[in-house]
Amino acid sequence: MKAMVLKRIISLENCATPLEKADLPKPAPGSGEILIKVSVCGVCHTELDEIEGRVAPRQLPMVLGHQAVGRVEARGPEADGFSLGERVGVAWIHSACGQCGHCLAGNENLCADFRATGRDANGGYAEYMTVQAAFAYAIPAVFADAEAAPLLCAGAIGHRSLRLARIEDGQNLGLTGFGASARLVLKMARHRFPKVKTFVFARNAEERGFALELGAVWAGAPEEFSPARLDCIIDTTPVWTSVVEALKNLRPGGRLVINAIRKEDADKDALLRLDYPSHLWMEKEIKSVANVSRADVSEFLALAAGIPLRPEVDEFDLEDANRALVELKTRRVRGAKVLRIG
Repeated sequence: MKAMVLKRIISLENCATPLEKADLPKPAPGSGEILIKVSVCGVCHTELDEIEGRVAPRQLPMVLGHQAVGRVEARGPEADGFSLGERVGVAWIHSACGQCGHCLAGNENLCADFRATGRDANGGYAEYMTVQAAFAYAIPAVFADAEAAPLLCAGAIGHRSLRLARIEDGQNLGLTGFGASARLVLKMARHRFPKVKTFVFARNAEERGFALELGAVWAGAPEEFSPARLDCIIDTTPVWTSVVEALKNLRPGGRLVINAIRKEDADKDALLRLDYPSHLWMEKEIKSVANVSRADVSEFLALAAGIPLRPEVDEFDLEDANRALVELKTRRVRGAKVLRIG
């Protein structure tokens, strides 16, 4: 099968082609697994973290990609739940132990044995992949393949972020960064909480304009003060400056939810600007988001289908995966980037 493979950890600033074309053996499904013929796979900022070593793959070479959509081509022994030819999706959560307290409480994302698609097991930047049937999801018919792919990560993690933010209708919501996840959060918030006012902080003027088009009441640069104090802010950026700047805009008792698997080190010295009275005092909270559970993905797919919530997408051929990654790194992100594979 054709695949784009990561063979070494490297900075995208020094190498614009971190993935290599490869012909790999077609995988065979094991016990409880299904074989998926992949049609599309979304491109996520987490792939940048994997390539550059902040979230290093368990082994190399590795096939990245954790927003895969395709059809079931074969089933291993005891693989129940899906028929041959049925359309399914695979998200970041590839498996968990199923026995620990976190798993039993539905928080598999916190499991010590959490395994990630495209990091701990080969992902969707390939023509075929396998996954446990219990960790695959039926794709609602309302979505085209390319529309469904970003929902599996950007949408699901945005759904979890919004829940952790504990926003209530009529409150003020801030979004720092305006990539695929933040755009879906804005749309979701407008549907679920019609009286919420959303304020967007983004470096790029085009992103700020896009936020206003989608219904934000205000959009400004990350270092600006918002025109009103915010009840909660969801930060989706890879940098530390946004954390410091967000805290100054929270009201007393407000909450900052950091939706990022890792932060880059380039501006880590921004943390030295933390001022306790203005940034942290008055019972402000900081909450991180760790991965997604199966319930997050299933719940969000149902919610998105009911609205329906359709992401803007920018498609690339599988062979152009490196170009898509470089554009994501350089913040050219008007639409969620999706690789067309089959």
